[in-house]
Amino acid sequence: MLKIWGRLSSINVRKVVLAAQLLELPFERIDAGAAFGITKTPEYLARNPNALVPTLEDGDFNLWESNVIVRYLCAKHSAGGLYPQDLRTRFEAERWMDWQQTTLNGAGREAFIQLVRTPEGQRSAQAIATSVAATGPLLAMLDAHLARRRFLAGDTLTMADIPIACEMHRWWGLPLPHPAHANLQGWYDGIQALHAARGVLDLPLS
Repeated sequence: MLKIWGRLSSINVRKVVLAAQLLELPFERIDAGAAFGITKTPEYLARNPNALVPTLEDGDFNLWESNVIVRYLCAKHSAGGLYPQDLRTRFEAERWMDWQQTTLNGAGREAFIQLVRTPEGQRSAQAIATSVAATGPLLAMLDAHLARRRFLAGDTLTMADIPIACEMHRWWGLPLPHPAHANLQGWYDGIQALHAARGVLDLPLS
């Protein structure tokens, strides 16, 4: 059975759990990181020298980096499905997955840190405003992209939708005004309604 090391309060752990649930894979999740500790132990560091979560154990194979784990699971268990067979579609999915990590996550992360993980009296209004200003155009871009297709890489659900759905769960969970993006909202609502999203995209932020 797969083992997923990491706490569900982590967006990166949520990506892996969502992927496993979409693939209907049995797995054991072990709380690790932050208050749970474990990540600095010699045993964990042997699996993941970054001392971060998540880490995937698949038999004697250990893998870290959340989007890479999502790719691996989809390639192994849904080749031609969540992991597209067509080369152009596959790299369309790859591009959006990289964009989530390099661009969207970086834009929205500070607002999350300030509004969820920083005591109210210590929050920086400027940091929140900067994060909101950086994220707004990216969401508008996503909305325009989804006006022309059902999912990020085309007309079927792929691995690309997993990390961005988790990102939107985090962003829309923040106590902020959220401008209407009908295409993006419709796409997200469809993913959130899936049985596999339960216990992931319906969690409060922490």
